[in-house]
Amino acid sequence: MERKSSRAATQEYPNPFIHELKLTKAQWIKGIILGCTLLPIRVFLAWILLIAAWIVAVPRLAGLSQEERSKPLSGWRRWLFHPILWLLGRAVFFCVGFHWVKVKGRKADVKEAPILVVAPHSSFLDMVIMFPAGVPSVVSRSENINLPVIGALLECNQTVLVSRRDPESRKEAVSELNKRVTSDGSWPQILMFPEGTTTNGRCLLRFKTGAFVPGVPVQPVVLHYPNELDTIRWTYKGSNWFQVLFHTLSQPYTNITIEFLPVYTPSEEEKKDSRLFAGNVQKVMASALGVPASDYVMAGRIPVSKLNDLSVPLESPGKEAMTLLYRKGLGPRDVEAALDRMIDRCRSGAEGAKANAEELASILGLNKKTAIHICSLYSKDDTVDLRHIYFNMAALIGHVDEISLFHSAFAAFDREGRGSLTKEELTELMGALLGVPQQSTEELYDTATEDQEQLTEESLLLVLTTHPIYQKVTKEILQSKRLPSANGTSVNNNRSLLNSSVNEDKKSE
Repeated sequence: MERKSSRAATQEYPNPFIHELKLTKAQWIKGIILGCTLLPIRVFLAWILLIAAWIVAVPRLAGLSQEERSKPLSGWRRWLFHPILWLLGRAVFFCVGFHWVKVKGRKADVKEAPILVVAPHSSFLDMVIMFPAGVPSVVSRSENINLPVIGALLECNQTVLVSRRDPESRKEAVSELNKRVTSDGSWPQILMFPEGTTTNGRCLLRFKTGAFVPGVPVQPVVLHYPNELDTIRWTYKGSNWFQVLFHTLSQPYTNITIEFLPVYTPSEEEKKDSRLFAGNVQKVMASALGVPASDYVMAGRIPVSKLNDLSVPLESPGKEAMTLLYRKGLGPRDVEAALDRMIDRCRSGAEGAKANAEELASILGLNKKTAIHICSLYSKDDTVDLRHIYFNMAALIGHVDEISLFHSAFAAFDREGRGSLTKEELTELMGALLGVPQQSTEELYDTATEDQEQLTEESLLLVLTTHPIYQKVTKEILQSKRLPSANGTSVNNNRSLLNSSVNEDKKSE
């Protein structure tokens, strides 16, 4: 079994974040007929069964204190309710069209593999895996506990809850997960989707490390949907949840094959390195599916590719912002004028770099609704760092030459004017240039300061233009993927960032 983590950083993979269902005229007619007849019946029956499951789930935990609920259920609370909930849950999926679930391989016992890792993650309908897997516990967003009916079922399942916005919640979830999977079978198995989001299944996303941090054996489980129409996929662009539900429930039936692969026992090296462990399991599952194991992940709400520690967007948010501005009537010169106003405000001080939707609307000369949309491309709320918008969009349209842009960006994040950046400042700088918040740039920092103590503008520029991996960021993101400039043509600066660095190196020789 392969135990190496090496992977070509520049390899291209199919885009897993787009899925559009294309129907023939006959398929549309068939879908409309079944959607008007079969779908309402299925929805009604499924809700009746879900409510019945909720009625059973509530008394399962009744009378238990919070401390007792934090322990595995046993006795009559398990043997009486578990088979009833399994039957009702399987009946729900039967009603929505999963009449036959084909199972390949053998599901491991909880002592053999405390964690089941499932991929690819296509939509909420993947939860049909729960029943061949014996209704294991799951990991879910803490917000889901407030959903009607579903929340009670999650609580009854003793779900591990985690808030993506709260670092402390993530730490508590990891601690709870570790406690359960090292309990020698006292707790049920944990089922996790290590991709962390839904895709079209054309390649596997880089696995998140949560399931692999405990360093215990895991059982990989792969899902196949061998259907004429691929209605299951809910992706970043293309089919949404309603379309998935409508088209799937409008089919006579939906086929699924669940394949339990052999248990993967980590080596000592993998136990110490969860990223290596996750990467090797990803490769095993990708091989079983016959698809590539990619470096793509979802960073917040933006699909990105990982280049070492950098998150590089598959499509820069600046492109979407530019398209939106052009649609709202702003010409290239108007956009450049707005960018000038942004950088002028940023230079007034750190506080000036922050702007709410109303202030951004004033800078752009557009309405608040458009400003909120642009804010959402760069921030999780209606307050945005103008430096992120400016440097990301200026790089795309060639608003200034690349050397000036890089110098301005370095100066903008060198808060103390020291002529050097801290790790945190470098993380903000790269987030602004790439248009996506960076979780960490420690590898980049260490590479650029390998022969010196401080990260200077020159040392960072050298790494970004000569390092075999990091120069891909400079070349492809900051140069070749540009939009038209003010004169309507692509910018081809006389002095590109890459070429200038090479020329200067030659002169120094």
